[in-house]
Amino acid sequence: MARGLVKNVSSSAWPAPSRAVEDAVVGAALERYGGGRPEVLLVGMNPGPWGMAQTGVPFGTARFVREWLSIEGPVRRPAAEHPRRPVQGFDVGREEVSGSRLWGWARDRFETPARFFEHCFVANYCPLVFMEASGRNRTPDKLPALERSGLFHHCDVALRRVVGTLAPQWVVGIGKFAEARARSALEHHEVRIGRILHPSPASPVANRGWSTQAESELAALGIDLDALSSWPGDYGL
Repeated sequence: MARGLVKNVSSSAWPAPSRAVEDAVVGAALERYGGGRPEVLLVGMNPGPWGMAQTGVPFGTARFVREWLSIEGPVRRPAAEHPRRPVQGFDVGREEVSGSRLWGWARDRFETPARFFEHCFVANYCPLVFMEASGRNRTPDKLPALERSGLFHHCDVALRRVVGTLAPQWVVGIGKFAEARARSALEHHEVRIGRILHPSPASPVANRGWSTQAESELAALGIDLDALSSWPGDYGL
């Protein structure tokens, strides 16, 4: 599903300033952790330049992907690579702060990847990263309306397929954009939808203890993290 979505949206023409579109999907995470029936699907916006754009894992800052998820390997560099934002894979020298916060919380709360993925899964609404001529990251919500409409159509279809396959009880948007797209795409699906604060360091609120706030928001939705994290995972990892 992920590779099909990338193929569909990558075939579109992206005029300047959305010049470099980089395929940020690697199969290792899906193959290892994507076979369960999680109660909670956490949905992000799109890859960050120092996280998924480097490792292929949503919010995937290299340190946590390597050390906690135990995933590491060569990352194929895209043909249309932005000269100011090269894909260095696991050799990238910068940290994706949002990813460190998200996966750090998952580690602290669930202890093992097996236990986390038994009950939760993380996906991005859009699998592509967009960069302006300057190298500045451009998020999907900032794309021109004509570009957004075609992109969102493919991403909506893919999100519905993910929900149909995983059958979660909850789809939780990580941030307002992801929640809004989930509500639009899943309007006729029997799944509960909510939102937690995005862990971006650009958010002053997130900088004041993101994990505590996210747990409070999940609890307010009715998601019992204590019950989820006490169940052992059965992935055998």
